[in-house]
Amino acid sequence: LAARFYSSRSTCFALRTLVAHRRWKSGDSSGQIGFIGLGNMGGPMAENLMKNGLKLVVYDVMPDKLAAMKSAGADVVASPAEVAARTKKIVTMLPESSHVESAYTGDNGILSSAQQGSVFIDSSTIEPAVSVRMAQMAEQKGAKYLDAPVSGGVGAAKDAKLTFMVGGDQDLFPPTKEFLMMMGKNVVHCGAVGTGQAAKIANNMLLAICMIGTSEAMNMGIRLGLDPKLLAGIFNTSSGRCWASDTYNPCPGVFENVPSSRDYEGGFGTALMAKDLRLAQSAAKATSTTTPLGLAAHDIYQDMVKEGLGKKDFSVIFKKLQEASK
Repeated sequence: LAARFYSSRSTCFALRTLVAHRRWKSGDSSGQIGFIGLGNMGGPMAENLMKNGLKLVVYDVMPDKLAAMKSAGADVVASPAEVAARTKKIVTMLPESSHVESAYTGDNGILSSAQQGSVFIDSSTIEPAVSVRMAQMAEQKGAKYLDAPVSGGVGAAKDAKLTFMVGGDQDLFPPTKEFLMMMGKNVVHCGAVGTGQAAKIANNMLLAICMIGTSEAMNMGIRLGLDPKLLAGIFNTSSGRCWASDTYNPCPGVFENVPSSRDYEGGFGTALMAKDLRLAQSAAKATSTTTPLGLAAHDIYQDMVKEGLGKKDFSVIFKKLQEASK
């Protein structure tokens, strides 16, 4: 009898999970998925959902982004509240904590018209404490919130090869993972709400440090007379190998399809990296964690923003170092 009972429970759980998977794949009863934030990352992510056959209802503050998505077949609305009124499944991808708070809690925010049983996935990179607060407010509306920031950059967003770091209820993770795999290749459950953000800001602090180090080493090697491609090839088959060198090299001409070879246009903006490093320093202070290289990277990127390089890809640090060495 006990065996039949537990078998029955397992079957019920499996059926609930299967139904959840199907709901994410097809949207909720409205047949739609909501997507808010259609910038360099959010736009390609939304497009990949549509390529998988999902119908989207979208919102962005930029009219041109909305026009592009409308042309691609998405339904366009005038506010986050209208998105929430149309569907119970919503993804948000916004630049900063303040934008997320406004999108969720503003007068025309998601929570003003959130439906019972809604699930919200926020892929923005923001303060972990803000994610926790949004989850608590969603809970009061009978909804669930997960933080699911991403890594991989614009190229990975376009190619559906992002890594998602998810914080939230374990029970929600299986259907969420299958849904996010439409936009990525790696989806990791990090723990409770906020831990996805913790993983992301730790990763981006390391990324900034690696990019600065790669840029310094490339610049020095070139000034010593080494060919850039040769030097990068040595790094990439030696102990100095890292993503900043073997995939996203900051030296123009080493790779063709990276921002450094198109005057640092596109990609991951210096201002956004400066923001992530600010979040990392805030977390370091809150946890009494010593991060001397993280602090140095923070100061370097903040200075670059002040110098007007905020819209350039964060690998522009190589150009800055190169010019400073003349």
